[in-house]
Amino acid sequence: MNRQLISSGSSFEAQIGYSRAVVAGNWVFVSGTTGFDYAAMTISDSLLEQTEQCLKNIQAALQQAGSSLADVVRVTYVLPKGEDFEQCWPVLRRYFGEVRPAAMMISAGLADPRMQIEIEVTALKP
Repeated sequence: MNRQLISSGSSFEAQIGYSRAVVAGNWVFVSGTTGFDYAAMTISDSLLEQTEQCLKNIQAALQQAGSSLADVVRVTYVLPKGEDFEQCWPVLRRYFGEVRPAAMMISAGLADPRMQIEIEVTALKP
């Protein structure tokens, strides 16, 4: 089975030792992705803007892997404040409303206090 590593160019990948995504056969595993704009290494104070940026970052990784959000079969959301999750639903519905992957939300602390959401996905390329 071929294995391809995908990088977003985030400094975190080299510092910690992981890939933004790994392609194994037709599967694409996208690491937990936060709302950082990796080009500028900045992050918004807004949960909704972070959610949007997470999905843009994931979309970019999937495209590099020859996949798309339409191929996502599983998604995990992690928020430090579980009660904030409902605020994200309109953004999530825009990206996943038609795809409707299996999903789970976990409330847990994240690596940086500026991070308000982290999203991980698994996709199956057609």
